[in-house]
Amino acid sequence: MQPTKRMKNFCLGVVVFLGLACSPTAKEKQGQTAEASQKTQYVPERELKYVEYAEDVNAGKIPVDTLKTSARREASGKVGNVEVKINYGSPGVRGRVIWNGLVAYDQVWVTGAHTATRVDFSHPVIIGNKEIPAGAYGFFSIPSASEWTLILNRNYDQHLTDNYKESEDVVRIQVKPVEHPIVQRLTYSVEKISDKEGAIAVCWEKIKVAMPFRVKE
Repeated sequence: MQPTKRMKNFCLGVVVFLGLACSPTAKEKQGQTAEASQKTQYVPERELKYVEYAEDVNAGKIPVDTLKTSARREASGKVGNVEVKINYGSPGVRGRVIWNGLVAYDQVWVTGAHTATRVDFSHPVIIGNKEIPAGAYGFFSIPSASEWTLILNRNYDQHLTDNYKESEDVVRIQVKPVEHPIVQRLTYSVEKISDKEGAIAVCWEKIKVAMPFRVKE
């Protein structure tokens, strides 16, 4: 028996109805897209690890640094009413050529390792005659043989410089690198110069650079 035209139309209608019923709505599609985005979004790694190991290497208690991964460390200090906290990756020299070798000249560098260095100010500070509001910032740099550019950037939750944008820079200053006794594991510190002046210093290998800041009156 041949199906009638009415039966064909009926069957076609059922197929279309079932297809529409099974298709995700626009809201469901948005939810799926958001879920996929969350799965691929970078999760910052700021949990401290190998802190004592890195300190012992720098102190000479461990004569040969064999740890291939970077430590995760923190530095903190207070200048006037400003509390400064720095969370950073601490790679080791481990016999490698660092400047214009492992760390390229004239390119933006995470100035640490893995998750970007995060600097927190409890109160506003002045850097390079610019007021920097209290809050969290990424610390980046552009090294060269004779001059470094030190940068605070709004995006601190990123891997290395993968999502770095110059348009998100809060401040840039130029400083001269100075020679320093060997530091095997990259190390940040908060230096108190006076009750109103301080600096964020970073030392690695035989180089030290510092970003001066002033307490906002």
